[in-house]
Amino acid sequence: MSPLTEQQLRASFVNCSKGEAKRLNIPRPLTDQPWEHLDFLGWRDPQSRARGYLVAERDGAPYGIVLRAPDGSAGVPRKNLCTLCLTPHAAGGVTLMVAPRAGKAGQNGDSVGTYICSDLQCSLYVRGKKKSEMGRMPESLTPEQQIERLLANVETFLARVG
Repeated sequence: MSPLTEQQLRASFVNCSKGEAKRLNIPRPLTDQPWEHLDFLGWRDPQSRARGYLVAERDGAPYGIVLRAPDGSAGVPRKNLCTLCLTPHAAGGVTLMVAPRAGKAGQNGDSVGTYICSDLQCSLYVRGKKKSEMGRMPESLTPEQQIERLLANVETFLARVG
């Protein structure tokens, strides 16, 4: 992923108002992000763990979405598998992230969700730069093919958001 500026990040969000995008917490400093290892920039809001953000390149431009996580009352944490990078995690390592759909559908309350690594660091798990407490499942795909699968899964989720 190409490095992005704060202005580019804020302008990329498609499922929130410009005012909300202006107020969201950007990871600091952006220059410390491992851009060369990222397929998307994902982070949780340090002031509200129920909020997360995902920004990927789509059609050659940054495309950002706001995510919501359940408030913790959604049941007992259990082992789970991220649907984007297929990394297994112990209890609490995967969270159902829900994104309001872009445009009128989102304004009417429509949303889509998927199970994602709670820390939104899928790119680093796929590349072995970060380790899950459960490791990675053995696969016949090469690391490059796993990255391609991650990109395809992210694109599918973003397309569902709008």
